[in-house]
Amino acid sequence: MTTARDVLTPDALAMLQEVARSGSFAAAARQLGLVPSALTYRVRQIEDALDVLLFDRSSRQAKMTEAGKELMREGARLLSEIDAVANRVRRVATGWEAQLTIAADGVISRATLFELAEAFFALNPPTRLKIRDEILSGTLQALASGQADLAIGVLEDSAQNLTISDLQMQPLPQIEFVFAVAPSHPLAAIKEALSDPVIRQHRAIAVADTGVPGKGLTRNLLSGQEVFTVPTIQAKIDAQVRGLGCGFVPEPAVRAHLAAGRLIQKTLERPIQAARGAYAWRSHPQQGPGRALQWWLDQLASPVTRQALAENFDG
Repeated sequence: MTTARDVLTPDALAMLQEVARSGSFAAAARQLGLVPSALTYRVRQIEDALDVLLFDRSSRQAKMTEAGKELMREGARLLSEIDAVANRVRRVATGWEAQLTIAADGVISRATLFELAEAFFALNPPTRLKIRDEILSGTLQALASGQADLAIGVLEDSAQNLTISDLQMQPLPQIEFVFAVAPSHPLAAIKEALSDPVIRQHRAIAVADTGVPGKGLTRNLLSGQEVFTVPTIQAKIDAQVRGLGCGFVPEPAVRAHLAAGRLIQKTLERPIQAARGAYAWRSHPQQGPGRALQWWLDQLASPVTRQALAENFDG
């Protein structure tokens, strides 16, 4: 039994398009180099397989039914997609990856990341680009598990817990963190440097590690402290601006909040450690990076780009 898949071939769709364009079976047959009876027979085969009438034959012209018009609309889309796939395959054969996935830690500037994506798309590459939002150990784990091709914002601590033989890593600029609270928060009224026992009495806002459950990292949380966990750095900042808790935040990301008085930076008795990250990828001795990954690595080789990834939170 003939099915829709048997008859709805690219050639058949192109044939129907010619009938619709020509306005008659005879004219379409001449254009296609067929005798009219052969063309009519092929159209009937398609109609029988779909169990619909595609053309109204009550007049001398080949007028499409509503079902026929819908098939032409979808057929045009399918033919366009087939052409696009063929074009992508030809271009992928030149060394471009079909897809490039970037795992970006929450402390990395999304404004700069999207500027880089815009420049990448301007190349009109055949490579699909995917960006994964990751936190702490999840950034490197996405690379280690093969879910990402490039990881930006990898913490040195996370690399110690994973063995990746082909790992390549380059440093990013140091990101300064500040301990900040909303003006309405109880800690805002304390003049002296805050001690850990004082901080422990107040709820901390923490971002959930996106790594393997039970093997994630924590940062600056005190034993016994109440914790409100949120999914992203931006959610953490929003929560602290609302006075829902306290905690460390990247200084570049909250610079505007500090200047406007929406957050207040507090001094601590213990020193605040800056976060030093890196970007990482996996190298294959028998095969160099694809053209898409190489393009991103070339951009990251620029000190200006690396600094912007750590500082540009105004976009």
